[in-house]
Amino acid sequence: MTTTSATSDAPAATEQHGMTPIEIPAQPDAIELGTGQLPEASAPEAWHSEYGSMFARNVSTATLTPFLPDPAKATGTAVIVAPGGGFMSLSMENEGWDVARALAHRGVAAFVLKYRLKPTPEGLDDFAAAIRVMLAGPRPSHRHDPATALRALDPQIADARAAFALVRSRATEWAIDPERVGMLGFSAGAMLTVATALVGEDANPAFIGDIYGPLAAFEVPEDAPPLFIALAADDGLMDPSGFPLVESWRAAGRPVELHFYEQGGHGFGMYPKETTSTDWFDSFVSWMRMHGLLERAEPTSP
Repeated sequence: MTTTSATSDAPAATEQHGMTPIEIPAQPDAIELGTGQLPEASAPEAWHSEYGSMFARNVSTATLTPFLPDPAKATGTAVIVAPGGGFMSLSMENEGWDVARALAHRGVAAFVLKYRLKPTPEGLDDFAAAIRVMLAGPRPSHRHDPATALRALDPQIADARAAFALVRSRATEWAIDPERVGMLGFSAGAMLTVATALVGEDANPAFIGDIYGPLAAFEVPEDAPPLFIALAADDGLMDPSGFPLVESWRAAGRPVELHFYEQGGHGFGMYPKETTSTDWFDSFVSWMRMHGLLERAEPTSP
């Protein structure tokens, strides 16, 4: 896969920067998940550059791209990475490939999920206008009650379930312990991650990470996976005025860790910034280590 990395002066995602159309990058390692095409898809998949990073939109066919660690460093743990973008685009670089590379460097097999998206206008200017309308509406945490929000994600949850099934079916080939497959999501991808853990049926993530995702309360089962949360107090998109999601996990007696940074805005991902929010990735890795997920494990058959 040929990509460009975010530069050291990459802006925060809350800043206003124009969108520039780009060619769809080569993705030779992407594996189609076989969940079909969205029947309402009306425009072809297209990519653009924004904030010094690459975004996909009008994705109607879901794929999974592996980033495997050096076998000498492999821990046997795997993470499915779900980029954000309001279910209208996908931040494939900052919240996808860059995260996956960093995980692989730590010995964790990472898999970037390019899940199916809501259809948007084919023209980039019209798409930008649609994004402005979306951002001008109620904050995501308050748009729907939890049950309605989960039901609205059926296609994306199907993509996540297919991703877990694929990773576990090739666990031996990829030197993965099928009991140590987790999921890490950003913004809308974080919503998908939480939804997959709660109603994803056979997905059964071993652990999940919610990075600047919605914080609404949910009914949490007693076998919910350990949850890691990171967001900034100055997030202009999500509403960090309270932590009902944390309380939901605690009420179920399940492990949860919250990192609430003073600054960072929304969409900081892997962008280098002069804020402590940049430390989220190292904290996530330390959290994984605390849970024994970075200890080498002998892979077993799924």
